[in-house]
Amino acid sequence: MATAKKPPRNNPALRARRWPKVVLVLGVIAALTAWYFRGTVMAQAVAGTSYGARVACSCRFIGGRDLKDCEKDFEPGMGLVSLSEDEGAKSVTASVPLLASQTATFREGYGCVLEKWNR
Repeated sequence: MATAKKPPRNNPALRARRWPKVVLVLGVIAALTAWYFRGTVMAQAVAGTSYGARVACSCRFIGGRDLKDCEKDFEPGMGLVSLSEDEGAKSVTASVPLLASQTATFREGYGCVLEKWNR
């Protein structure tokens, strides 16, 4: 009786051919998930950078503390927000890489004011 031999299920050659397909499917799922939640993530990034810039500007130019020390005032979950300052312009910029950036500037009589949003 002539029956075709089936390759064993644990054949390494079959597993090697399956990996690119699995990686492609996972990549598509990750891209679709990122696209679906993009609005929420962007809104949270803008809110976080705005809060960070305003608090750090007040801490730095009103409180007179070092910028590194001002990061202690951040709320939990703001680990991705980074700060930089422009001493001459008396401003602090908070940013989340590739997502959002916001600047707060110290103005005499007004305190620290956020710059207009780039929308």
